[in-house]
Amino acid sequence: MCGIAGVWASPGQVPATALAGRMIATLGHRGPDSSGVWADSSAGVQLAHARLAIIDLSPAGAQPMVSHDGRLVIVLNGEIYNHAEIRRKLAQHEAPIHWRGSSDTETLLQAICALGLDAALELAVGMFAFALYDTAARTLTLVRDRFGEKPLYWGWTDDGAFVFASELKALRKHPAFGARIDPVAVQELLTYAYISAPRSIYMGVQKLEPGGRLVLHSEGRSGREARLDRYFSLHALLCSTQAEPYRDERTALDELEAALMAAVARQSVADVPVGAFLSGGIDSSLIVSLMQAQASRPVETFTISFAEAGFDESPHAAAVAAHLGTNHHTIPVTAQDAFDLLPRLPEIFDEPFADRSQVPTFFVAQAARQGVTVALTGDAGDELFCGYPHYFWPARNWNRIARLPVGLRRAAGTVALGLLRHAPMTTRTRKARRMGARLRGDGSDALLFDSISADWFDAAAPVRRLAANPVRRVPGLPAGLSQLRSFMAWDMQQYMSDDILAKVDRTAMANSLETRVPFLDPRVVEVALRLPDNLLVQGEKGKIALRRLLDKHVPTRLIDRPKTGFGTPIGEWLIGRLRPWAESLLDPVRMAQDGFLDAPRVTEIWDQHRTGRLDWTQPLWSILMFQAWKQSG
Repeated sequence: MCGIAGVWASPGQVPATALAGRMIATLGHRGPDSSGVWADSSAGVQLAHARLAIIDLSPAGAQPMVSHDGRLVIVLNGEIYNHAEIRRKLAQHEAPIHWRGSSDTETLLQAICALGLDAALELAVGMFAFALYDTAARTLTLVRDRFGEKPLYWGWTDDGAFVFASELKALRKHPAFGARIDPVAVQELLTYAYISAPRSIYMGVQKLEPGGRLVLHSEGRSGREARLDRYFSLHALLCSTQAEPYRDERTALDELEAALMAAVARQSVADVPVGAFLSGGIDSSLIVSLMQAQASRPVETFTISFAEAGFDESPHAAAVAAHLGTNHHTIPVTAQDAFDLLPRLPEIFDEPFADRSQVPTFFVAQAARQGVTVALTGDAGDELFCGYPHYFWPARNWNRIARLPVGLRRAAGTVALGLLRHAPMTTRTRKARRMGARLRGDGSDALLFDSISADWFDAAAPVRRLAANPVRRVPGLPAGLSQLRSFMAWDMQQYMSDDILAKVDRTAMANSLETRVPFLDPRVVEVALRLPDNLLVQGEKGKIALRRLLDKHVPTRLIDRPKTGFGTPIGEWLIGRLRPWAESLLDPVRMAQDGFLDAPRVTEIWDQHRTGRLDWTQPLWSILMFQAWKQSG
């Protein structure tokens, strides 16, 4: 895990040779072990890299890395888990390869040289974001992994330079970076708690989408032109897997177990200590079970605890750890710990981000870094194996009212949504809004999914500087997908990559910890998407396949409990220890001066929350994260 940054100046402009060095210095947390810069002053290109050494700790693994023939230069953030297999394949290539070291970066670079970029990407199993400069063709190529585990931002500065980096803070080091806030991004943040790719908080700066590739030619830089395409398409994978689903349950479970075992084994390899996050839930417990089954000594596992009732999962994690025999660590987190972390959140995330589990995720990463350099996680289990209640709740309830006449259904839905327009997003109102949207709408799964995802209804989010409501991007899906699989696919394309994976990457990297996600191994994903519905959902239980596999390792009584998520008592803290901080950010005068928020509306919901009349925890947290981020700049 590392950080990358770079700049390519417009024709006739040569950037200062120290610019890339200043950019990469902001990413030292991502790569504390070493850093380097490569520059071609005649072309105006600079590439920079900050290294967290994981594979081949010697200088032979340092970056930027130049190919043996001197043509290609690469800076890579991430890991290629199957690089040993790729080396064996390259050994059969007609041209002999003389290796400098044993790093996965060198493996990928040599594969690109020998086989071409497309073939190398087809072979590569891993998480990565990299920049590749071809000195002969004078082209710069940016690439992001299939599911968006590693971040990559890109855009143009006001003076025409092309810039890219793992985090926005590096781009801001360019003297001509125009940090203009995109009001549409603010609306999206307040509505969904995160900003989805390709948008970023700044106008003119984009996130490269998962599975995406950007190619910039020297002659196109002045016109701000870049060719974007995809080397990997979830749409295509959904088509192929739905065309060939598993028919036999035993075969499906055997292949899933084999794929997961192989993924965990590959991702447990490093030249530094490796451990795992363990919450005691199905996903992390299964990953740790498979790790421990293949380990020669107790796996280092980590969790956190809260004093507040209803948020503390540490006893469950401790029970699973004791059964598996891991070396388990539980770290308590208090309101004071959270308060001390608050000033750092804008710096950690760079753009405002409001998933409340960012707080506990930071602390579990911080705890893990005290004992290991790499940690495996159970992320992506919910999206791949049907873990969220909204995958099966809407269909179950819709069947009860589907017989009503269409006109009556739509009239009832309109009335219900009007009454709920300004209600806070509690569990009860969320369900009511879903049903209202379903009643009023044309029955489209896209409308229902959007109503499920949003924390505000329609135009209720208190954003002032927006002429029209943003259109929620619901990517196209193959025809014929069921509601269940459509919801899972949409979550994979948006919530998983732009919320879940972004949260884990930023909090882990803030602690110089590499996290790995075995569930996103391409073979595991392929098997998961081929599973029959009865191995995903039965009644009101999801993750049936994972439960079956976990039964081999952990007693059901230790796992079988309602899903709680990785939550924090933020709502309680806001009216307690965090209240002065919240009130300072929600000062009506400050909000009115900034001009982004509807100050009277925000003041109204804050009053309702602090007096206990209504629970506005998530909407308020989104507003507070935006205000804190803006103030930090």
